[in-house]
Amino acid sequence: MPAGKVVLEGDLTVPENAEGLVLFAHGSGSSRHSPRNRYVAKVLNEYGFATLLADLLTAEEEVVDQKTRHLRFNIPLLAERLEGITQWVKNNAGTARLALGYFGASTGAAAALMAAARQGDIVKAVVSRGGRPDLAGDFLPVVKAPTLLIVGGHDPEVLALNRQALGKLNPQSTLHIIPGATHLFEEAGTLESAAQTAAEWFKEHMGRHHAKKI
Repeated sequence: MPAGKVVLEGDLTVPENAEGLVLFAHGSGSSRHSPRNRYVAKVLNEYGFATLLADLLTAEEEVVDQKTRHLRFNIPLLAERLEGITQWVKNNAGTARLALGYFGASTGAAAALMAAARQGDIVKAVVSRGGRPDLAGDFLPVVKAPTLLIVGGHDPEVLALNRQALGKLNPQSTLHIIPGATHLFEEAGTLESAAQTAAEWFKEHMGRHHAKKI
């Protein structure tokens, strides 16, 4: 997928009669091969949503970032890449008709929110899992999409940052705490709970019943 001056790789899954498409923005040091995000994508597929797990960095950039760790925190760059992929989705015959949502983890959540703010009404819903929405800064009040912030109950620093970010988001947004979960949702049942919660959010704001209300 072309995104500015680079070409990015991604894994697109489109279930039959898909209700919408969720574009994943991976977090620091992660990629489309992240087992956690792939699990969430599988759950979303089961709910009837198409998913696109895309790398926001090229293979060459990934190699450099493993050493320097500076690109993964370059939120404007990651958001710009996400916007490029969004345009590809909207221009692709197989996905253009689908309602669009963003799912971001860690620093990817900030990129998703920054991109959503600049995309306006194109993005219908955003979900952040263990994210750093605070890194989206002044873009938070501009986000129109209902945003769900999912945080582990045993991730106090990130929880505090998410509470602060929630205060700057639109009134349709909310914070959901997964009891017993730490930052990576490695505890039994916590990732499953996060995935189900995310799927229900997208269903509420992107599903066919929502479209009928509009």
